[in-house]
Amino acid sequence: MGERGAQYQLYKLYSKAMFNVCMRVLNHTEEAEDVLQEAFIDAFSHLHQFRHQSTFGAWLKQIVVNKAVSQLRARKVQWVQIETLRNPDDDYDLEYVEDAESDLVDLNVDRIREAIRILPAGYRVVLSLYLFEGYDHEEISQILGISEGTSRSQYMRAKQKLIEIVKRLSKQTG
Repeated sequence: MGERGAQYQLYKLYSKAMFNVCMRVLNHTEEAEDVLQEAFIDAFSHLHQFRHQSTFGAWLKQIVVNKAVSQLRARKVQWVQIETLRNPDDDYDLEYVEDAESDLVDLNVDRIREAIRILPAGYRVVLSLYLFEGYDHEEISQILGISEGTSRSQYMRAKQKLIEIVKRLSKQTG
């Protein structure tokens, strides 16, 4: 089949999933397509560095996430260090968030997708990396260059904001 044929087979196998990763981080179709292409080019040109310590898909996903985050940084997304803005009156009632989460169970999937799309970039990226891509807060902090505490705070705020958006969307279509 040859090298090009093998690359095409890998592209067909992984491109849709990796595009979805790009979209969850970037929330912009054309940028996601560009990042996806760059990630595959990087992966194919650095295939000799793949050490089989993980699956090819996991290795490729790391490349895709890093490329997408770099693209996001190029847009000048601001990662706010929560410690510098923290107001004691702003503490979230975690019970409220957990109770509100149970309300999400019965909601329309499209509504939730739309709400995630509407989230501010910083919230959306941390939420996506944590919930959908399976990274923990330590890994997210390293990928994004933020503190672990900021990752956790952004995640909690993202969940609360997501709940607010979903409720607002539910009322609009209700």
